[in-house]
Amino acid sequence: MSVLSAFDLGVTFVEKELFSSITFTVEERDKIGFIGANGAGKTTLFRVLTGDVSPDSGSVTTSKNTKIGYMEQHACTHLERTVYQELLSVFKPLMDMEKKLEELPVLIEKATEEKGDVHSLIEQQDVLLAKFQDEGGLTFRSRTKSSLIGLGFSEEDFDMEVGKLSGGQKSKLSLAKLLLSGANLLLLDEPTNHLDIDAVTWLEGFLKDFDGSAIIISHDRYFLDAVTNRTMELYCKHLITYKGNYTEYMKKKEKEQENIRNKYENDLKEIKRIEGIIKQQIEWSQERNYITAASKQKEIDRIKARMVPPEEENNQLNFKFTLKSESGNDVLMCNGLSKSFGKSHLFSNLSFHLRKGEKVFILGGNGTGKTTLFKILMGRQMPDDGYIDYGTGVKIGYFDQLQESLNLENDSFTEIHDAFPNMTETQVRTALGRFRFRGDDVFKKMSLMSGGERARVNLLKLMLRGDNLLLLDEPTNHLDTFSRESLEKTLAEYEGTLLVISHDRYFVNKLADRILYLTEDGFKEYLGNYDYFIEHFENENSNAPALKVKKSSDKPNEYKQKKEERARQRKRENDIKKVQALIETLDEKIAQVQELLSDESVSTDYEKLMQYTEELNSLQKEQEEAFALWEELENS
Repeated sequence: MSVLSAFDLGVTFVEKELFSSITFTVEERDKIGFIGANGAGKTTLFRVLTGDVSPDSGSVTTSKNTKIGYMEQHACTHLERTVYQELLSVFKPLMDMEKKLEELPVLIEKATEEKGDVHSLIEQQDVLLAKFQDEGGLTFRSRTKSSLIGLGFSEEDFDMEVGKLSGGQKSKLSLAKLLLSGANLLLLDEPTNHLDIDAVTWLEGFLKDFDGSAIIISHDRYFLDAVTNRTMELYCKHLITYKGNYTEYMKKKEKEQENIRNKYENDLKEIKRIEGIIKQQIEWSQERNYITAASKQKEIDRIKARMVPPEEENNQLNFKFTLKSESGNDVLMCNGLSKSFGKSHLFSNLSFHLRKGEKVFILGGNGTGKTTLFKILMGRQMPDDGYIDYGTGVKIGYFDQLQESLNLENDSFTEIHDAFPNMTETQVRTALGRFRFRGDDVFKKMSLMSGGERARVNLLKLMLRGDNLLLLDEPTNHLDTFSRESLEKTLAEYEGTLLVISHDRYFVNKLADRILYLTEDGFKEYLGNYDYFIEHFENENSNAPALKVKKSSDKPNEYKQKKEERARQRKRENDIKKVQALIETLDEKIAQVQELLSDESVSTDYEKLMQYTEELNSLQKEQEEAFALWEELENS
């Protein structure tokens, strides 16, 4: 059953069309991942669904029982309340019932003494108690506490005034209010921002068990994989929907884009061929030649009208970290590092060894000292104890998540040119273009840029340096999905050494050779990616026995299934080859008929003209059917 339906939605702001023809439904218990480039209009679509923005076209309808919850509607406005009081306020109706239930026994006792209508009061009490229990009255306080703890608040924080919270803590509290608000359709806009891995894991569990529906805007792909069953992408002003989570969406999309790209390239070849015919007809310069040329131009227009371009490379960052020099095999040795700020102890006895070519990730809760460690490694802070030793030829590049190295008074062109004065204007512009800064964008002041745009400038500066050891502090923060995919691909090919702090579990999972988990007593080492880390970390912390890896053995029915699957794949591949051969044959036949149609003897003979035109239409129809079959086989 649908809880929300959107039909033909369109929004334009100041003559810029954000999106059009948006149609989709949300079913009960749907968890939909909503992705797209920054600025595509995802948050605006959320505001249309809540009624805060009126669409220029289309409509939104909800079922009678649908209650939409959006984080902005649960902002923390009562700054004088404590954290616990602010979250408990979402249960005001239950607290009112609780107060009434406390008053009713007194009223019943008084009515008994005065021989009043006791029966009516007892009936009222029974009805109210049943409603109170049905709506979670017995558990709302425990749910309030567990939500706060799950999102990273300590019990000492419960009594802190909301006005004294950091921006990140206020965001967490607003999220907690939304989750407990009683809404059965949640609109979550980057819900994992400001959350550490423990809090994100808690949120995943909450959403998996949540009986309602949710649409989730997020760049946290691991989170989307864990929670969602459908994916929507806002691309080029239109909405594309896929069954499955983020990884399944990417697999389907890659196949789809390959088919689109092949069809697009074939269409371009056909247009080029027809343009050659038009040029030839115009050169012959007879009246009938101009008529033929006009007819051919209409054919080109028809092809262009139905062409679907593949996703623009403009969405991707196009760059590579090239080393200017190589380091020795021993890159970084740290022994016995410790750091405290006054009475606040971060870590002690922190030791590790980094070797050439390794991709090592540092994980740990917020406030454990990960960024402080990087500042110590860069020489910007001194450890209280221990020593650091860099190997031969090590050149360090540092990505600072706070972007403090950027001059916000500069535009991106000036920032790059100041840092690399030997580069020509053309070289600077070309480099910026590879990071999606084009045209007048290069003269936009960085103080006016988004976090994602500044992050791209920072990454470009890092790329141009050519260092062989990169210290990256939350490099995917602020980057959209396309940019994250590009960064992952680039770092996977990087020949230097990586030491990375990240909460982006998908990013960690793809790249990590080794994980160092930071505690106040130093590092705990895990020799694998994030999946390996979380499996062993959970076992260690639940006193589970050591994992035993069993060799896989195929049962008879499994062997039969695999054999049948291999046979099916071979048949599919053969069918694809046959269809591709048919498409090529039809291409040649179409070209031959089109050449005949351009011949003067045919274009002046009505019967031949009709005969070849009919043959051409038949061939083109057959080719379209072949393309459709090809796409079906590719996607099967």
